[in-house]
Amino acid sequence: MGLVDSLVVFVVSWVIGTVGIVAGARAVLERKTDVGYAAVTALLGAVVWGIVSFLFGWIPLLGILLVLVAWVGVINYRYPGGWKTAAGIGVVAWLVAVVVVWVLAVVGIVAPNVLGIPGV
Repeated sequence: MGLVDSLVVFVVSWVIGTVGIVAGARAVLERKTDVGYAAVTALLGAVVWGIVSFLFGWIPLLGILLVLVAWVGVINYRYPGGWKTAAGIGVVAWLVAVVVVWVLAVVGIVAPNVLGIPGV
């Protein structure tokens, strides 16, 4: 994959991650959420996901759990409400991202393996 392709995948993934986190924060916190704040959260979450995945992702089951906890930890750090709230935001974000990627794949805009939220 070339540099331009990689940049396009990165931007599309970041936008999808941002949309998911905005939706999750609005649904769980029940208030309007700043898109810029969600975009920074999505970017930080992706960086932390990548680092923890690189370091521990090879460990069966535990690696996946550590990566997921680290990603939810970023949400917990950035949004009020504690771990339970952060997990709720993460679940909604993941579901929204799955739907967005599915719709974009059905209409032929992206491949279904675009990564904006972990596991999408």
